[in-house]
Amino acid sequence: MDEIIQPVASKPARWNHKRNAAAVFVFALMAIIGIAAVYLYIQYKDTHITTDDAYVDGNISTIASRVSGTVVKILVNDNQLVKKGDILLELDPGDYGVRVNEALSGLNAEKEKIPEIGARVDAAKKQVAEMSAMVQTAKANLELQEATLAQAEIDKRRAESLYGKDAVSKEKYEKMITGYKVASAQVRASAEQVRQAETALETQKAVVKQAEASRTSQLAVTKQKEAVLETAQLNFGYTRIYAPKDGYVTRKTVELGNRIKEGQPLMAVVSLSDIFVTANYKETQLEKVRPGQNVEMKVDTFSEKTFKGKVDSIMAGTGAVFSLFPPENATGNYVKVVQRIPVKIAIDQNSDPEHILRIGMSVVPTIVVGRKESEDGNKKK
Repeated sequence: MDEIIQPVASKPARWNHKRNAAAVFVFALMAIIGIAAVYLYIQYKDTHITTDDAYVDGNISTIASRVSGTVVKILVNDNQLVKKGDILLELDPGDYGVRVNEALSGLNAEKEKIPEIGARVDAAKKQVAEMSAMVQTAKANLELQEATLAQAEIDKRRAESLYGKDAVSKEKYEKMITGYKVASAQVRASAEQVRQAETALETQKAVVKQAEASRTSQLAVTKQKEAVLETAQLNFGYTRIYAPKDGYVTRKTVELGNRIKEGQPLMAVVSLSDIFVTANYKETQLEKVRPGQNVEMKVDTFSEKTFKGKVDSIMAGTGAVFSLFPPENATGNYVKVVQRIPVKIAIDQNSDPEHILRIGMSVVPTIVVGRKESEDGNKKK
């Protein structure tokens, strides 16, 4: 009897089914991972604003002489660390020392005149006091003579009345008339003495004013000489040039024996303790940027290290506006260009304790605009 053979599914068909299911699963997983990655990337780009147009910046103090002279000492070298107040170089002080001595001699000569003028003022004031007493004496004498004249006038009238009645002799009458005339003359003489004394007093007062004016003028001359001496001393002090702050000496162009002029740049001092980053962000990136936001920075020189900082401020205009030739878009030809606005980023000193950063290094800063906003929101809640 023939056996009945049942149909059996082929092994390759089952394998293909499993392989298709695995492929679908892998594709779906990759799609999910891709979507998640794109979402996270979008979220990251939305909260992390970055640019590669940034560099380390800082304050450079240009060292220049305030007086002209010949360099006799140079006490620093290129790239040397100096402290505030260290002597950088010295100029020949000879000429300036001579000017100090001349100014000092001139000042002393003018000061010696002040006591003499003061003595003249005191003597003139003393004479004013004496003349004032003389005026008072003359006025008192005038009052006395006027009283005598008044009495003489009374006697004269009485004598005239009695003489008309033949009560007195002619000799006595004439004596009364003479006495009246003498008293009248004495009054006029006393009045003249008072006038002369008052005139002399006013003249002497004018002498006092003149002497006081001379003293005031002399004091002004002395002040002027003191200013000349102070200027000479300052110029003498300027022959030594000191470091204005802690930093490193750079761009030294002066050599021993050089004859330098006032205001001529000699070197520069760069402080690395107050450096910052200037980042030129596109204007389309700054919508959420605010001062105080955290910044993460990568420097080309130290690719393995991440530096920290915070947004200090945003410039009041674009870099193009403050350039030597700012753009003029009022012409007929205009092409819109995305502008860049400098952002000042303060470097956290704890992330650069050894001051390894140098001015001009390329930086890639990333401003975290979402983190601070979320923290502020949590604080408000």
